[in-house]
Amino acid sequence: MVYSLIRKTSGCAINEIAISILLNAQKQFWKNGSKKTVYWIKLRIGILIGLIVLAFAQGCGNVQKGVSEEERFALINQDLSFQVHCGPRTPGSECHQKVQKWIISTLQEQKWQVETHSFVYGEQQGVNIIGKYGNGGQLILIGAHYDSRFTSDQESQPDLRSQPVLGANDGASGVALLLMLAREIPQQLPPTEKTIWLVFFDLEDNGNYPGWDWILGSTAFANSMLETPSAVVVVDMIGDRDLNIFMEHNSNVELNQQIWQTAHQLGYDKNFIPQYKYRMIDDHLPFVQRGYPTSLLIDFDYPYWHTTQDTLDKVSPHSIFVVYDTLINWMRQR
Repeated sequence: MVYSLIRKTSGCAINEIAISILLNAQKQFWKNGSKKTVYWIKLRIGILIGLIVLAFAQGCGNVQKGVSEEERFALINQDLSFQVHCGPRTPGSECHQKVQKWIISTLQEQKWQVETHSFVYGEQQGVNIIGKYGNGGQLILIGAHYDSRFTSDQESQPDLRSQPVLGANDGASGVALLLMLAREIPQQLPPTEKTIWLVFFDLEDNGNYPGWDWILGSTAFANSMLETPSAVVVVDMIGDRDLNIFMEHNSNVELNQQIWQTAHQLGYDKNFIPQYKYRMIDDHLPFVQRGYPTSLLIDFDYPYWHTTQDTLDKVSPHSIFVVYDTLINWMRQR
């Protein structure tokens, strides 16, 4: 019974249960002070002290103890700033190549197995980056694109439409989330439970540009996969300060329900709205077409999409943390 209690109860809940049982033991002592009763009360108290120590070791809430929320926000800001301060990560640019190397280096620092997947589309060459962790039964793939767009074609001012998109939200936020998962998953998920792939897709964002199309990296990657994932989650534009993620029509209904239920359990109802709103062409679509359970997490109600105003001041580390917290807890529950 104690083993079951330890396994199924969080640190804060253990404290509450322990206090309740200790108070009950105290009542029993005053009611019946026999030696037998005293023995059983002492035994209970000894076990419960152990539970309380365990509870403090585990910490309260859903976040791993030892890394504060402020430290996580600082890391997210650091990852956002590295990408945005470099400049637009348009394919073939110096910043595009610099961010490729930085992603690989960061994954290696966190002891992930790193692979690259090169592909060609017409005259265009791209590189997907894959971080692999664990050797458990089910494969979970979490993906985001790291490139940015050549042109700000949604600009209201025509003279700005030829400018590249900085992509603080559309690109950098998804990368920052995946790198946070790369740091935290080895601390929170035993490697024998699951196999996790973090995939950084290239050449996602330049559809409707001469010689290009949308979602080139994810299409090439999905078509090359030999493994069958149990779930695929793609994140895009999840850093909006006013984060509102609606369910997306091309996504798997059951998988959506799992993720939104986890968000509800964590108190993120205002960020994860359980209503369908958009039907998107995004990096999730090639996996949907192959029949894999797939969900797209995107806040498409973002007025700076594909404009020169998609800058760092429009992005909130807290929003990225909300999605991180939801996904890490969802993975634990699977």
